[in-house]
Amino acid sequence: MSTIKSPKKLIEVALPLDDINAAAAREKSIRHGHPSTLHLWWARRPLAAARAVLFAQMVNDPGGERGWFTGKSKAQADAEREKLFDIIRDLVKWENTNNEAVLERARAEIRKSWRETCEMNKGKAGFDPEKLPAFHDPFAGGGAIPLEAQRLGLEAHASDLNPVAVLINKAMIEIPPKFAGRPPVGPTPTGEKQTQMHEDWSGARGLAEDVRRYGHWMREEAEKRIGHLYPKVEITADIIAERPDLEPLLGQRKTVIAWIWARTVKSPNPAFSESYVPLASSFVLSTKKGKQTWAEPIIDGKDYHFRVRHGVPPERAKNGTKLGRGASFQCIFSGAPIDKKYVRKQFREKSAGQRLMAIVVEGARGRIYLSPIAKHEEIAIKAQPSWKPDVEMNQDSKDLLSGRGYGFKYWSELFTSRQLVALTTFFDLVAETRNKVIADATVKGRGIAPCASKEAQARFAEAYSDAIALFLAFSIDKGANLWSTITSWMSDRGAFRETFARQAIPMVWDYAESNPFSNSGGNIATALDKIRMAIEWLPARGEGAAHQEDAAIDGTSTNCVISTDPPYYDNISYADLSDYFYVWLRRALRDVFPGLFATMAVPKSEELIAAAYRHGGKHKAEQFFLEGMKRAITILSEKSHPGFPVSIYYAFKQSKNDGIGISNSGWSTFLEAVVHAGFSITGTWPVRTEGAGRIIATGRNALASSIVLICRKRDLSAGSITRRDFQRQLREQMPESLETMIGGAIGRSPIAPVDLAQAAIGPGMAIFSKHEAVLNQDGSYMGVHDALILINRAISDFLTPDAGDFDADTLFCNSWFEQYAWSAGSFGDADVLARGKGTSVDGVRESGVVESGGGKVRLLRWTEYPDSWDPRADQRTPIWEACHHLIRALNTDGESAAGALLARMPERGDAIRQLAYHLYTLCERSKRSEDARAYNELITAWNGIVTTSHETGHRDEQLGITFE
Repeated sequence: MSTIKSPKKLIEVALPLDDINAAAAREKSIRHGHPSTLHLWWARRPLAAARAVLFAQMVNDPGGERGWFTGKSKAQADAEREKLFDIIRDLVKWENTNNEAVLERARAEIRKSWRETCEMNKGKAGFDPEKLPAFHDPFAGGGAIPLEAQRLGLEAHASDLNPVAVLINKAMIEIPPKFAGRPPVGPTPTGEKQTQMHEDWSGARGLAEDVRRYGHWMREEAEKRIGHLYPKVEITADIIAERPDLEPLLGQRKTVIAWIWARTVKSPNPAFSESYVPLASSFVLSTKKGKQTWAEPIIDGKDYHFRVRHGVPPERAKNGTKLGRGASFQCIFSGAPIDKKYVRKQFREKSAGQRLMAIVVEGARGRIYLSPIAKHEEIAIKAQPSWKPDVEMNQDSKDLLSGRGYGFKYWSELFTSRQLVALTTFFDLVAETRNKVIADATVKGRGIAPCASKEAQARFAEAYSDAIALFLAFSIDKGANLWSTITSWMSDRGAFRETFARQAIPMVWDYAESNPFSNSGGNIATALDKIRMAIEWLPARGEGAAHQEDAAIDGTSTNCVISTDPPYYDNISYADLSDYFYVWLRRALRDVFPGLFATMAVPKSEELIAAAYRHGGKHKAEQFFLEGMKRAITILSEKSHPGFPVSIYYAFKQSKNDGIGISNSGWSTFLEAVVHAGFSITGTWPVRTEGAGRIIATGRNALASSIVLICRKRDLSAGSITRRDFQRQLREQMPESLETMIGGAIGRSPIAPVDLAQAAIGPGMAIFSKHEAVLNQDGSYMGVHDALILINRAISDFLTPDAGDFDADTLFCNSWFEQYAWSAGSFGDADVLARGKGTSVDGVRESGVVESGGGKVRLLRWTEYPDSWDPRADQRTPIWEACHHLIRALNTDGESAAGALLARMPERGDAIRQLAYHLYTLCERSKRSEDARAYNELITAWNGIVTTSHETGHRDEQLGITFE
């Protein structure tokens, strides 16, 4: 069999990581038209990162490292690489998401590289220069990666075991291209201007418009049926007696935005045992300046009612009836504590209730907070649903509140009776609306050409109605995310906090019930509008297919380009969480997608995470994950297109300090699966996927990045090496790779310290994984965990000042810092250490970095350094001092001040940078997060500091200033 020639791809050599990360971070705050607004999915990858990785994965690197591109100098290769970087820089900008000029430049480069690869493999199967290979993501999840593959011109395939994920991918890559360029078929809603035939219906605009039109009809029908359950508030004299400022509104009827409720339990005090007391985390309703509002419980014997007050709330209102963390409260009648055991017992015995705390209505200039109205409370409680999703929740899941002892057994128990009525009504209307679409779509000339046969019209009408039904169901799912008793009220914003504000279903004590027919948050009209905007932004081009499939028995990946984001070891169980939506979607769409809704709940046993509660313990769960991931990745290794590497995202989570370096059982287990599957790792890239505030979390390593692994099938001729050979290769090859990572350049920042440990694993694992095995001294195979320890040790050896050409004062400070940090130690210990490093305590003190006296020695913090310091006038400037002066300048006066300071000592720049990396590592391991942050921020800002220093130096040269 002839050997496949596959040129090295750009992603295996270089990336404009700063630009990708900046765009990915910015995208987190974009909601207008973003596909994430189509339907909730947890931990969705940024589109910018997915697009950049795919492009770089498919274009050839101009350097020709594998020897098939000849005749180019390094300068020429660098120039061509920079042009590809420019394409990526344009490609990742959100405003260019659908910019055809930008996208076509990228597609042209992909086609060009493909033709070059086909020329090298002329006549071999799978290398047709006229047709790009298809793309497949076997762990498609929220669908960001297959969507961007489709946008870049590939036939996109997405598969997942979870039916909710499959539906999301159908909605994004499969359905829109089928109806691209078609005008809407639905009639214009009553009262609106008739749509003109010449309007632009390109892409999925016609489909989006029909979702709006049929969604409007669905909303109107729902309000006719259940609108009486959501009464308006008439501003009466009684209300004005409490709120004199509302007198101009007397007689007006105001639409309710929210009813705010507190859960209740019977008082544990025997004297009030028949009284239900509120469990409220806060009585504060609004903290906006000038609009502060709270609900005050007014006690009347053994009963009470709430009255809304205005003005600065008293301290006692801020914590409601809470006593500390968790389910601990106090009785409003007696002050008796209500412990969590009692609370949980009340819930398990179904003795808990609810009490209306306040009503929020629409006002001309913002929210109006009113005291509860008895009629409103009565209407809500008396609502009777005709159906409810009595499907059992997973009682053992750590991600669901059912596992926290409150006795919630069925999904229906997360909703009020009124919410159940609303959801059932809306989901039932999906089927009615679908029939209406079929009727409209079979009208000649409306949905399909007049000359089409009846059979063709019927097929179109069926498929189109299915599509509209799916998007309408998604809009109601968006409502469901706000229509539960897990939805709370954010007093600082005057808005709802959705059920899935995080990747879990927590207990909420005072919840906010929204009005689906209001004009504010939580209404169905807003949900429909967000769906419409998301559809309009979808590429709606080429071909796409989404289907349910277990990645461990994947039948789709053959000769496909692969990029995927697999599950993360023992991370969140999306199968458990997605049941929240599945039980409702099944009611509306079971007849439309019978295969996806064949089971009562989302399949869970084969979900590829290490869930101890599913597999009988931690060890068995780890084995399940490892074996399943091995099977899945082996399939990718065997079936993926040989002309391209495979890219795999992995979110680094749960790191711990083992005294050697970053250690993570999920990470090492995952890498074990990758290596055992026959892959050699040719690159790792830390791609920013979280907000900047997540860079370092208090007391632990909180990852801000997903690590993107670049993998190729291991050479069949790869042999084994010894442990000693592996260590030798690490010593020989790691320094160059690390220097490239931390070196940076003008216009390209070095990798931040918080990401270096993960990114540096790449070159180390490349050495480990290119061999069939690394053999220990006893002949046993070295595992990935042991390899990671040696790789982390090589990183530490490279970064430590003892390994470089550092001055004696800095070596002393570093060793003292490792032992004492900023605390004082004995002079005797310092004297012994200083002599060993070739300096003295007095000498280090003269340099201005330590305080010595009274038999004690202490390192000075950067905040204690003088702001008048000038390195040109300092006769003794250790790198330690220079580094911390730069930190001081950066934190007090910004990059320009730090750059001006560096311009006065440019020869120290490389050593300062290396020391900052090393000190970050020390602080991170010892969990000194604030100290670590200072060093991380210095490196993160390094590119700007260096640029400013060059500008300052050039300006000073023009002014005739010289540095001695």
